[in-house]
Amino acid sequence: MMKFDPLELQTDQVYKLLSGSVVPRPIAWVSSISKEGILNLAPYSFFTVASRKPPMLCISIGPGVGERSGTVKDTLENIRATGEFVINISSASLGNEVQKTSENYSSEVDEFEAAGLTPIPGELVKPMRIKEAPIQMECKLNQIIKLGTDHLVIGEMVMFHIQEQVYKAEYKVDLEQLRPLARLANKFSEIEHIYSLPDQEKK
Repeated sequence: MMKFDPLELQTDQVYKLLSGSVVPRPIAWVSSISKEGILNLAPYSFFTVASRKPPMLCISIGPGVGERSGTVKDTLENIRATGEFVINISSASLGNEVQKTSENYSSEVDEFEAAGLTPIPGELVKPMRIKEAPIQMECKLNQIIKLGTDHLVIGEMVMFHIQEQVYKAEYKVDLEQLRPLARLANKFSEIEHIYSLPDQEKK
């Protein structure tokens, strides 16, 4: 078995090992708004539930990359400034739009418009929801924790929206209808085979 000491590796090498091992990862399609009212939209796969009561979600936001290396991402700046954001959940059919919003745009660009998506108002927060997204969760900032080069953003979910076709009654989500988009290293995946354990088919 091979072994790697993270202290002896470069940041991108450790990232490749982590992002290829911690899979599949759900994608938080985060919409925010700047103090000037510019809409922002970006996907984050370092994402999970942080608390059930009160309901809290968390995303980890890294530093800018490529042309924006050394800068703070617009999502983090907007959440710091307004204390609000929306986590939208994408179905596999919206994969191209998710990828489009991951590109490095300048702060003046409206990613909703760039990706051809429809912004709709939240009920309790100012950032817009994605009309096409089957699930939208309005969040208010609880805290931001700096962890190394990244920032862990924890938000309390204050309103939950779900399209009727992916709602399964009794507060359950129909995962087969949702067809959630997942992240696998630097690729994407659609989860198709859903089963319970122990898996009777494997016996």
